[in-house]
Amino acid sequence: MADSSRQPGGEASAHQANVLGALALAIADQTEQAVVAATGQSVTAAAALSALSEFLDRPTLDQIRRVLGLTPSGAVRLIDRLAEAGLVTRGPGADGRTRSVILTDAGRRAAEAGAAARLIYLRDSLATLTVAERETLDHLLGRVIAAVVDRKDGGAWICRQCDLTGCGRSSGRCPAMNAATAKYAQPT
Repeated sequence: MADSSRQPGGEASAHQANVLGALALAIADQTEQAVVAATGQSVTAAAALSALSEFLDRPTLDQIRRVLGLTPSGAVRLIDRLAEAGLVTRGPGADGRTRSVILTDAGRRAAEAGAAARLIYLRDSLATLTVAERETLDHLLGRVIAAVVDRKDGGAWICRQCDLTGCGRSSGRCPAMNAATAKYAQPT
C-alpha cells in the first residue's frame, strides 16, 4: 500500500477524500432510508418514480433503463412491480412499436412524498451552516460535481432523483447539467 504522505496532496488530501467518502455514503444511506420510508418502495423504484415525475415524459422501458442504469430485464421487472402497485401504467409508445410508462395519480403522490422526504433530510443536514458557509459549500460542491460528471462514463444518471427546479437547472445554475453540457457539446 502506498504511503499517502507521498501522494499529491499528502495526508491532508487523503483525510479530505476519506471524509468526503464517509459523508457521501452517510448521506446516500440516510436519504435512501427517508425516500424508501416515504414511498414504500425500493430505492430503485423510488428513483424511477422521481425520474418519471421530474423529467421523463411517457418514456419507453429503454429510456427508464438507461436513466436508472438497469439491464433490460431489470427495467421490465421494475415496471411490472410498479404497475402491480398501481403507481404506473403502460400506454402506447410514440412510434406504435414501443410502449410508454405513465405515472398514475398514486405514483405521482409517492414521487412527491419521496422528493419531500429527500429535501427535508438534505436541508436538515445543512442546517448547522451559516448562509455564508452554505454559499461557499455551494461553490465547492459545484466544482466537485463537475469533476464527477467529467469522469463519469455510463451507468445511472446522476440527476435521477434531483428536484430539477431546486437545482437551478432552468436558470443555468445546475453544476451537473453545466458539466454534462460542456462534456458532450459538439465542437463548432
